[in-house]
Amino acid sequence: MNTIRTPIIPLEQTFTKVKEPRALHYEAICVFVATGFFLEKDSFYKDEQILQPGIDYVLDCNGVIQKQTPYFKWFHEPRDISFNTALDEFTDLFETIVKEQTGNNRVLLPLSGGLDSRSQAVALKYLGADVHSYSYSFAGGFKEHKISEQIAKACGFPFDPFIIPPNYLWGVLDGAADINQCYSEFTHPRQMAVLEKFKSMKGEFSLGHWGDVLFDRGIAEQDAHLSELDLIYKKVIKKGGLAVASALWKSWNLEGDFQAYLKSRIQTLLDQIDIADTGAKIRAFKSLYWAPRWTSVSLSFFKAVHPVQLPYYDNRMCQFICEIPEAYLADRKMQIAYIKNRNPKVAAIPWQDQMPYNLYNYHKNKSPYNLPYRIKNKIKHKTRALIGNKYIQRNWELQFLGNQNEAKLLSYLYHPEFLDFVEKDVVDSLYQKFKSEDSVFYSHAVSMLLTLSVWNSKFNNL
Repeated sequence: MNTIRTPIIPLEQTFTKVKEPRALHYEAICVFVATGFFLEKDSFYKDEQILQPGIDYVLDCNGVIQKQTPYFKWFHEPRDISFNTALDEFTDLFETIVKEQTGNNRVLLPLSGGLDSRSQAVALKYLGADVHSYSYSFAGGFKEHKISEQIAKACGFPFDPFIIPPNYLWGVLDGAADINQCYSEFTHPRQMAVLEKFKSMKGEFSLGHWGDVLFDRGIAEQDAHLSELDLIYKKVIKKGGLAVASALWKSWNLEGDFQAYLKSRIQTLLDQIDIADTGAKIRAFKSLYWAPRWTSVSLSFFKAVHPVQLPYYDNRMCQFICEIPEAYLADRKMQIAYIKNRNPKVAAIPWQDQMPYNLYNYHKNKSPYNLPYRIKNKIKHKTRALIGNKYIQRNWELQFLGNQNEAKLLSYLYHPEFLDFVEKDVVDSLYQKFKSEDSVFYSHAVSMLLTLSVWNSKFNNL
């Protein structure tokens, strides 16, 4: 017998066997292509499932579950405390976790223009850690690394700017598939573009993933009128995801309707979360099913080269969130206050989501205060477009567009073995819509077809 305790937010997928015949789980694959991640226990096969978060398992020698006992369930019991008390508790907890996780090791810190990694930078500076920082920007896109460089300079950290180049995907695609086993698509994570540079670094990664979910509103104000089901459905379905999932569902002659199937699955999972507050319940759903099956899978590219630490994944942080009033978590209040208290210089650096404002004046990011910046930005983008210098905002633009990329992409989408798995009419329809109708909307569909093609050639053993 083998005993396993899964973390509240697992960093790894742990597979187990169930007593089912070996067969593809077509319904699960449709959910995967619609959302970008497998839902709950699902995998590519019906006889393989993933162990769920916050549970003590007993497995037999064949990996079959003999017993399972939950030790943690997401809850919402906000304590009657002041914001300053909550902030003090967060400060102590966050810095304790960061200190424990980093120890005396050198820290490799990816910085962005947002708040999660900025919070880590402030904590690591305060703790006197040995930090090597870096950041990414897309070639021809927003120079995110310029903000990150300012944060690194304010903290006294060495800093490397990495520019994500066009066409890198095709040279690393096979290696990327070996790392993530095709359980997430390949164009969102940028780490493969600089994996060799990662290997030359020494230290352990400290990553800020999931901080933006834990320390913000569970639902946006403009979505407050939606039902819990509609909130989740709206959030998980990617642009173009419904199109590719519905097309595959129909081509594989699956029973019923894809949308009805997915909504039923989501509703069943929501009903199992015993939380009355809608925002807290949505946060719990994301932490149970989105974080382990999408965020954690994408972290495999970091883990392939160095150990990984995640302060916001810590069990104690999850417990803490369940006891904090929603009003204190909304709009990133706690992280903003922490950064301002611990390091005013870092707080004064522009916040990418609120450009050109920082943590002291971001409330001015509205008309008429932000009109000069918006007009200047619009003119700059139009000027670039007129001279044929396209502004890059997304990784797929560097990897899918252009003759060289197209030839590589089509070699996967129209591989004969893949067309035995996915009908040519499905590929034709979605790719032509990507080319001629709306490349932004259908880019996810094309990326998921590419992912399925690579999986089919490397891992499909049926």
